[in-house]
Amino acid sequence: MTPFTRFTAVAAPLEMSNIDTDKLFPSRFGKKLRTPTASYGPYLFYDMRYDAQGRPIPDFVLNQAAYGDASILVAGENFGCGSSREAAVYALIDSGFRAVIAPSFGDIHYANQLQNGMLPVILSAKACRDLQQQLRSGPGSTLTIDLAAQIVFGSNGDGYTFDIDPNHKERLLKGLDEIDLVLQFKPDIEAFERRYRAEMPWLPSRRQSIETSRSSRITLGDSGNS
Repeated sequence: MTPFTRFTAVAAPLEMSNIDTDKLFPSRFGKKLRTPTASYGPYLFYDMRYDAQGRPIPDFVLNQAAYGDASILVAGENFGCGSSREAAVYALIDSGFRAVIAPSFGDIHYANQLQNGMLPVILSAKACRDLQQQLRSGPGSTLTIDLAAQIVFGSNGDGYTFDIDPNHKERLLKGLDEIDLVLQFKPDIEAFERRYRAEMPWLPSRRQSIETSRSSRITLGDSGNS
């Protein structure tokens, strides 16, 4: 994953609460995206962004030119509520978003953002309204998120501190996914395996264990059919 350290980008104010994952990514588009190279971006906020004929709705904030390149979203309470749909996060990422700022998030959606390298920032409702007002007053303005310092800087220079779990913070700062986390300890794991084999050479190797397990399943299956 790309490390998230200090990020400055155009931000868009989305002054709505309870934006569920079906609004973020309508479920009917899921069947269209079966290939690894498919982009979820065109379907982000689809039913809010387009009318029944597929024409852009001018009043929707992301259809306005000033916010077309936004990579930070400032939303209302309970962002990403509803289902556990991870495609909602894919749609945000494929549309260029790296962070969402809101007073609260759906728990699973919050975790899904972190899992995929996004930063969900929880600020007070007042702080979010302040930021939204700044963005409305200066369309196309930028915000800066300093993850190391845990501060969001508004377009007027004001700073807003936020909390984040230290483990999540470290992973984002270093750009580590779960596999990367394990690989950090690869030398220790290999040293343990060597010591384990030296101390107990009579035990089967992992490969032998796998083959034995596979043979057992085959034998059980054959006997069950007789």
